[in-house]
Amino acid sequence: MKNKLLLIAGLTLAGIITPASVRAHCDSLDGPVVQTARLALDQADVTPVLKWIQAGDEAAIRAAFSQTLEVRQLSPAAADLADRYFFETLVRIHRAGEGAPYTGLKPAGSAGPALAAADQALATGEIDDLTHELVQHLTDGLTQRFTRAHAAKAHADHHVAAGRAYVAAYVDYIHYFERLHAMGEPAAPHAAAHAH
Repeated sequence: MKNKLLLIAGLTLAGIITPASVRAHCDSLDGPVVQTARLALDQADVTPVLKWIQAGDEAAIRAAFSQTLEVRQLSPAAADLADRYFFETLVRIHRAGEGAPYTGLKPAGSAGPALAAADQALATGEIDDLTHELVQHLTDGLTQRFTRAHAAKAHADHHVAAGRAYVAAYVDYIHYFERLHAMGEPAAPHAAAHAH
């Protein structure tokens, strides 16, 4: 059972880190895309950011990078504006490559502690604390939904409003479980890969 929970936790983490759900992470000023862009600009080398985009978008990023480097030379204010332009361009093109909309850059810290913990685990090579926290989070979510559905079931046939309350709790419980269970299923190799 513990191995199954760890598998579900790991796959759920992979499922959490999908294009639709990491919008604030990839779009944040302290997220990995912008961090890589800062490094590339500091080194005047576009190469590090190219991993974040599709091959077909490379020319556009190279052009934006060159323009940014030129404008950065004008003044500190121009450098800030040019950097922001490059971050926005890179993140917008990155998001498009994922098939996700671009909704603007988000403030640093907007991704929240869960994604920060996932990044920290990757940086340190230690996943045990992360999987423990994730298993606990998922267990809590499932338990809360189960408890609501089970309590509502006892009164489901007393009157229509109680029946509807039960159905709403049941649907929430079952859909949550289905999502968790589906994440535990093996994915096709290409489906599990990030769209880069």
